[in-house]
Amino acid sequence: MNDFVHLHVHSEYSLLDGLSKIPKLVSQAKIMGMKHLALTDHGSLYGAIKFYKECKQEGTNPIIGCEVYLAKRSLKDKETGKDNENYHLTVLATSYEGYKNLMKLVTIAHLEGFYYRPRIDKETLAKYAKDIIALSGCNSSEISKTLVEENLDKAKKLAIEYQQIFGRDNFFIEVQRHQFEKFKTAHEVGSEIYNELDRMAQEEKKNVEGAKKLSKLTNISMVATNDVHYVLASDAQAQDVIICIQTGKIISETKRLRMIDSPTFYLKSTQEMVELFEDIPSAITNTLEIAKKVNIEIPIGQVAFPSFEVPKQTTPDELLKELCYERIASRVDKVTPQIKERLDYELSIIAKKGYSTYFLVVADFVNWAREKAIISTTRGSASGSLVSLALGITTVNPLFFKLPFERFLNLYRPTLPDIDVDFADTRRDEVIEYVREKYGKDKVAQISTFGTMMARQAVRDVARVLDWPYTKADRIAKMIPFGPQCFSPCGWSCHCAKYTH
Repeated sequence: MNDFVHLHVHSEYSLLDGLSKIPKLVSQAKIMGMKHLALTDHGSLYGAIKFYKECKQEGTNPIIGCEVYLAKRSLKDKETGKDNENYHLTVLATSYEGYKNLMKLVTIAHLEGFYYRPRIDKETLAKYAKDIIALSGCNSSEISKTLVEENLDKAKKLAIEYQQIFGRDNFFIEVQRHQFEKFKTAHEVGSEIYNELDRMAQEEKKNVEGAKKLSKLTNISMVATNDVHYVLASDAQAQDVIICIQTGKIISETKRLRMIDSPTFYLKSTQEMVELFEDIPSAITNTLEIAKKVNIEIPIGQVAFPSFEVPKQTTPDELLKELCYERIASRVDKVTPQIKERLDYELSIIAKKGYSTYFLVVADFVNWAREKAIISTTRGSASGSLVSLALGITTVNPLFFKLPFERFLNLYRPTLPDIDVDFADTRRDEVIEYVREKYGKDKVAQISTFGTMMARQAVRDVARVLDWPYTKADRIAKMIPFGPQCFSPCGWSCHCAKYTH
């Protein structure tokens, strides 16, 4: 029976820290017979939806969580020298409601608490703790640091405080074992690496022994985790390289973050975890008990447009049709039967898909910008829509240029069509502010994009970490052709569309 569930897992969305790609994480968990899996990236939910979809596809129960940064004082305190450091805490959503609370926590951490890291505080945790399970955290947590100091009384007070925040059955004492004692023997006694591993081994021992005492003292259950940063044990060296890229270090340096010295931060099997915690079997079985509490169903694919005010006794479909026929005459030389037929066709598709409000909203802010003399242009497949032309969203007559509407929208397209509108850089903020004010701040979001290293840059970065001469790295990088780049499974850089990473 598979009694262990990984509840502390980092993906590549723990930027330049985690190495694990989500599809590989989920597939490896399935290969090992695990029916549940958590994702707890540092201070973010960047990979949550991708993880959710991948888990659902593989028949795995997705446990969406986050390793949050907890301010030592208030999240509003940002004093140099006092608030630079923070604690870690592992939080897991048990339902869609919990997931929404998790999103609120992460949003507040970025918008209000950001100081070196996106931080929250206990007051904020208490406000959004519903349907969230918390684990006390890794060796950087508040309770762990207190246990290392062997201050059991303080640890007890903290544990009770967290229990009051999350609920009696929703707080657990987290324990980890990364075998620093075992791996220190690979280094010379007295060397910097040996001494550092010895220090971490002593701290980990104090932490686990202290956690046992704390659990008995408070009757709070323990839970075993592995601080997963890569999928396979063989990935340890690659993860060490990205750590060096993040910190600007060279791999041969000893005074740096060196997770490689204890290469145990991988997705361990149930058997490995059972053996590691054979003295605390309940810490293993409790992971499954937690996983059984989790049932997150995210309504993906549902369209949620902002509310667009229409005249009484009029529907968005009717208003859209009325506006199109009012305005089309000013957009074309002559309203021909062909134009009427195309308009009716497009409007029928838009109505059947339920997208009339979408067109009304886009037309509203595009025309507002035009009235304010803010330069804009619409690009992409929206130019194939006569409705877009009639509303002033585009300036291209699709009939004249023989542009098909179906490329933009058809009955069988499963996703929402996107209308890409570019505004003058110097006045783009005015448009965003208009939309926020009219439709509500909670209805407007700006989408983040992730910068990824293309093959040439990756070669240069890795070469720097390995302390290779720049000329050597540059020569290798220049052998890689320009254009779409990737490293295929066979190891060659290629242009083909077959491989996507």
